[in-house]
Amino acid sequence: MSDEGVTTNSQNYVQEDTARAFTAECHRVGITTEEVVDFYTKWAMNGKYDQDLRFEQYEGPVIAANAVAEYFRDDIPQTKVLDVAAGTGLVGEQLQDHGFKHLDALEPASGMLEQARKKNIYTKIYCEFLNSKPLPIDDGSYDCSVSCGGMGEGHIPLHGFYELIRVTKPGGLVCIVMKESYLSQCKEYKDGLEQLMKELEDAGKWERLSRDVVPKYAFGENGVMFRFRICNRN
Repeated sequence: MSDEGVTTNSQNYVQEDTARAFTAECHRVGITTEEVVDFYTKWAMNGKYDQDLRFEQYEGPVIAANAVAEYFRDDIPQTKVLDVAAGTGLVGEQLQDHGFKHLDALEPASGMLEQARKKNIYTKIYCEFLNSKPLPIDDGSYDCSVSCGGMGEGHIPLHGFYELIRVTKPGGLVCIVMKESYLSQCKEYKDGLEQLMKELEDAGKWERLSRDVVPKYAFGENGVMFRFRICNRN
């Protein structure tokens, strides 16, 4: 093996360790929303976020984009998508590669959005956190709301689902991809995430299409992907 190969592999290991450490820190128990936003802004502004979460380590954006593209395969160019917790646009890039042309971003960290803007992926960008506060978006504005990596300690709270349902059209798709272990590690999710999903289905808000465990979501660890179809408004 060449010296160059050894150096490259060493750099990859260092980047993976750094990314693991950063990811663990921004999902630590007790972290506040404000701390999460500040952390992601600093991570993005140092210019290393995309490099740290390159495809070999973080397959989530590809998994999410493939699932959305499969659902809308006959109408991709016309489909309007809201990328929730869009970050620097990793999911948006993958959706764009699939041929999606109408992409908007929702992301609370201004530093992440600064990097996303440079990629010219999104038409509209909302610097907003998804929670119980109404978003500045009309009802049923999107054919699809997708979130990859937006769930976790101090991240999207459960009551954010109500806004996802509100801004997505009847018949539209909500796709959520997250680390599987957060279902048991995050107190709010462990005590209520899938329970709330079921309650919303029982209430006729959405219909679950699938719940799939996806291998190698991030750093070789499994993820879980939920897909829901929005029901007609009651």
